[in-house]
Amino acid sequence: MRNILTILCLATASLTLSGCDALGIETAPQIAAKKDAEAHAIGSACRHAIRSIEVCFQSNPKAVKAAMFNGWKEMDTYMRENEILGMPSQDPPAAADSTSRHDSADPGKDGHAPTAHKS
Repeated sequence: MRNILTILCLATASLTLSGCDALGIETAPQIAAKKDAEAHAIGSACRHAIRSIEVCFQSNPKAVKAAMFNGWKEMDTYMRENEILGMPSQDPPAAADSTSRHDSADPGKDGHAPTAHKS
């Protein structure tokens, strides 16, 4: 009877613990692989957006730099081999917001009042 109970407990434990992956519990190697893959994708995207690797590093300080560089380098090689032109990224709209504040006061480009035009 005790043997059957032990086997039943071991079988239940093994079935329960085998489902840990289904629960979304990530191990340290899985988290590291995910961070590397994200950094690789960021590096590739930076190269495709015609950004230098230094700008890419500054824009993404938490990303793994080695993986980011590998992604940038692989995308650079791929783009050169296939003669693909980069797609420049758009500037963030935050710059437009700062100019709209200045436009409401209507100063000139250098901060002084605009001069009248002679017709």
